[in-house]
Amino acid sequence: MPKINVYLPDELAEQVKDVGVPVSAVCQRALEQAVKRIAAVRAVRLDDPDSLELAARTSRVTDRVRAVLRLATERARAAGTTEVGTGHLLGGVLDEGGNLAVRVLQVLEVEPGRVAAALPAGTGGGAVPTAFGADAAAALELSVVEAVTLGHNYVGCEHLLLGVLAEPDGAGGEVLRGLGVEPRAARNAVAAALAGYAHLHANAAAAPDPTAVVTAVVQRELRPLVERLERLERG
Repeated sequence: MPKINVYLPDELAEQVKDVGVPVSAVCQRALEQAVKRIAAVRAVRLDDPDSLELAARTSRVTDRVRAVLRLATERARAAGTTEVGTGHLLGGVLDEGGNLAVRVLQVLEVEPGRVAAALPAGTGGGAVPTAFGADAAAALELSVVEAVTLGHNYVGCEHLLLGVLAEPDGAGGEVLRGLGVEPRAARNAVAAALAGYAHLHANAAAAPDPTAVVTAVVQRELRPLVERLERLERG
């Protein structure tokens, strides 16, 4: 049976040894799930609703991500392109508007309006795109990886944002990085935001403003990171 090396941070490696986690079995199961979900993304044909629905179920994307994919397809059609790119995916996230990815951008002090203005403009209508471009397909695959890495059994808009940001060649990631969005800070913001939602659900009766609660928790979780960066910049 072929071997695949798995590299772990020192602290995690020690914890795995102490607890006696069956690394091979755990990794095999995780890889099986990741392969299945990524293969479903690669098989999508955007002009076939059944294909998109099957991929959505297999990859466990949320309803908001499904909406984003439809909106991204509309953006690509309006731009007259035959494929959906990461710029269209990012635009779809902004068009959907009510998702966690938009909140994360705001917490990182990147206004969605600035992101929208930096995206390439459309050139006119065209036929419905049939497939994801190489950059968008890679971003969707990276979204699955981000979800698995964070221990989540679903793919949300927050994971899609991280996937677009991590993909090196597409317009979406280029726009985000150009506006100062860094992968590590974005990932920390996503984790903190999800912690904020957990806190919110645990204290729903005393939380009249959900957005304020989430923002406050995220900013609290990110404060040590921001302070360290500021100290490094000051030398």
